[in-house]
Amino acid sequence: MIRLYDTIEPNVIDEELLKLAVEEQGPQEAAGQVAKQEGINFKDVKSLQLDFQNILRIDNLWQFESLTKLQLDNNVIEKIDGLESLVNLVWLDLSFNNIESIEGLDTLVKLEDLSLFSNRISKMDSMDSLVKLQVFSIGNNMIDNLLNVIYLRRFTFLRSINLAGNPICEEEDYKLFVTAYLPDLVYLDFRLIDAHTRELGDAKYQYSIYELKHRENYIQSKLEEEQANVAELEKHKAAYVEYLNGPYLFDSLYTDDVEAAKLAYLPGVPELLETYKSKFVAVCQSIFEYGLIQQEKREAEVAIFYECLEEALQDNRALGLKTISEFEKIHIALLHTIRNANELQFIDTKMTESAEEISRLFDVLMTLEMQLVEQLEESINSFERNITDMVGVFVENVQGMMAQCRDLENHHHEKLLEISINTLEKIVKSEFDEDLPDDVRALFSDKDTVVNAVGASHDIHLLKIDNREDDLITNVTNWCSNIVDKVHNDELNRNRKRVKEINQYIDHLQTELDNLDFGDLMD
Repeated sequence: MIRLYDTIEPNVIDEELLKLAVEEQGPQEAAGQVAKQEGINFKDVKSLQLDFQNILRIDNLWQFESLTKLQLDNNVIEKIDGLESLVNLVWLDLSFNNIESIEGLDTLVKLEDLSLFSNRISKMDSMDSLVKLQVFSIGNNMIDNLLNVIYLRRFTFLRSINLAGNPICEEEDYKLFVTAYLPDLVYLDFRLIDAHTRELGDAKYQYSIYELKHRENYIQSKLEEEQANVAELEKHKAAYVEYLNGPYLFDSLYTDDVEAAKLAYLPGVPELLETYKSKFVAVCQSIFEYGLIQQEKREAEVAIFYECLEEALQDNRALGLKTISEFEKIHIALLHTIRNANELQFIDTKMTESAEEISRLFDVLMTLEMQLVEQLEESINSFERNITDMVGVFVENVQGMMAQCRDLENHHHEKLLEISINTLEKIVKSEFDEDLPDDVRALFSDKDTVVNAVGASHDIHLLKIDNREDDLITNVTNWCSNIVDKVHNDELNRNRKRVKEINQYIDHLQTELDNLDFGDLMD
């Protein structure tokens, strides 16, 4: 087969091609000429037509953030890529190209209409993120297995599909299979699905579909369970107590502890370990439950602060708008009087009066802003004290409970050392009758070896307890610092923006006043 780009040089999507396409598709009247002169911002473009351009590769579309419709049909594109930034795309036409596989669509979650008609695709997959897909055209491709249709069941909004021209259409029960497995489909190959065809399909495939639904429901329940677990874990992480609601921390103490595994063979140690684990896990559970409660309190404190903040902003904004509204009534009346006056002295008096009104407006708006700054500063400082105190109390109590974990570890260490020394003494006196693995018995060659082994195990455990405590304290302290810094920075930026807005508004008013035309009167 001779491809188009074997005889014609493939085109690339560059700045020049994009500008030309946007200009050609834009308004051609006066507004279009102005846009051409001033330049077109690609970020504002909603629709882009790049068909019949001999394009080999999709590229340089990252600026089209607002694009909802993209036409790339009748090119020589071999791979779907370069579309990841087009997150607002609703309609995409890639028909009449040389695409062999479906890919590169993961970010197009708003896509409703997709055409891949007349390509070289043999399998329908990699479209899971297209949750809003309603119309799908993939006719004239190379799909030869009806089981591909089952993949489309995940698209609950899909109402129209075109498969005409694929090898599967030659199957005897093609229409019955598609209508049965896609019960919400309305149009197949651009034709309305009639009730008779749907009934025949349902009857023929009812048992297969029953089994499929059972599998789908099982998979869905597992997926929902997994999602719930992920959401729960995120909640625990937000409280900085993840994996403290069970034996996770305790089990981690022994993950890399080779010596503890050997010492577990000693008589009395399994029972000692069980008691230790039970008490340790209970303390961890207490930290976990306490952490969730404190997280709820912190969230409530943050929510109340932002609620009060928004209320203060709304009240201040209302006062500002009222002030401006009252000013504009006076200002417009003065401007009207000035424009209709015919005596210079009177005009000069009214100009001065108007300038004074503008100056008074500036003073009032700036006073309102300064009052708001003082009010918010007090609220922010109060919030900072409250949230810092809450985190401080939380840290202090967690440290106390972590100290309990260390006490349990120390107690266990003492008991384990006692058992180990007793075992050594029995072995030396040949009074130890228990069978031990060779690597365990090697520990009891002398007292130093035993003490070192028990001590090494103890050090590992203490280090992991310390590390978990440090992680918790560091994370919650960083959160506190970050949210306080954000609140201060947001207020600083808000104040700067508001002062700039006031100055710009006042400058505009003064410029408008200064530029009043009195040419006829001066003549």
